[in-house]
Amino acid sequence: MTKLNYRHVEANGLRMRIADHGEGPLVLLCHGFPESSYAWRHQLSALAEAGYRAVAPDLRGIGGTSAPADTEAYALQHLVADMVALTDALGAPRAVIVGNDWGATLAWHAALLRPDLFSAVAAVGVPIMGQPPIPPTQIFPQAGDTLFYTLYFQDEGVAEKEFEADIRRTLLKIYYAASSQAGPRMEGDGTPNPFGMVSRERGLLSSLPMPERDLPWLSGEDLAVFVSDYAESGFRGGLNLYRNLDRNWALQSAFAGLKVEVPALYMVGTRDTGLSMPGMMQMIKGQKDLAPQLREPIFLEACGHWAPQEQATRVTETLLHFLAQVTPQHQ
Repeated sequence: MTKLNYRHVEANGLRMRIADHGEGPLVLLCHGFPESSYAWRHQLSALAEAGYRAVAPDLRGIGGTSAPADTEAYALQHLVADMVALTDALGAPRAVIVGNDWGATLAWHAALLRPDLFSAVAAVGVPIMGQPPIPPTQIFPQAGDTLFYTLYFQDEGVAEKEFEADIRRTLLKIYYAASSQAGPRMEGDGTPNPFGMVSRERGLLSSLPMPERDLPWLSGEDLAVFVSDYAESGFRGGLNLYRNLDRNWALQSAFAGLKVEVPALYMVGTRDTGLSMPGMMQMIKGQKDLAPQLREPIFLEACGHWAPQEQATRVTETLLHFLAQVTPQHQ
């Protein structure tokens, strides 16, 4: 188990738990769901050793960060405001923002809305996407006794009850199913996305396999940290991100046509479950229309959805190369 330098700061009305390592240009590391700041344990120490101040917060409602009661408080603009306030609380004039999964979506939006503050952005897994013509929940499929997993998450309390019944089992199943150990998930390879359609009656976890042994990138001690984080917060905060998909879509209309105008990096594992979604490769290739300063996309061979953990060294090296180009310290 890696020991992190945790502390709490007050930011945007939240008591936010952060892992704070090193000194130098600020790099914010935003985790995905169901993860916490501990997902960046490898990068925190490596970036600190390289001369950066690496800070990974628990996002609102997750782990050691306070959880607003209103579902609407988990819209993306509120999370962007959290990162703005955190940067200010840390006394930094600007930051490079990095994210994986939901953290990637947050990072893209932060760079889009506040290029004066977030001088560069790096995203893992989730590409920058344009606004669809209709609300997201109208796009996702449902039929009879099944529905797309993001729709399954919409009803308050349903997924929480399933996930919190056995937190260790929940996390292990989700981590494994989205990892490279569960097999390739490229679009068109015939392998179904484990996070596709969900039984209304049996829920999400019943269809996910349970690994027979520890994952090579996640020790039992590491898993125990995540279990402890979600035992503290529950899953509602993370699930509320999905409950704001349509609200995010509506609010995004105010920024239609706006582009990310700062240096950008995108990387994704070749076994990321997201790649099995129809049209995903086309979206990845079309990102430069939305982020003109985007570098060529990087594909991490034999890597799943949890790249900062699964291929920690490769992700760290890629980030350090990018940071050396975009931070004043190394120019």
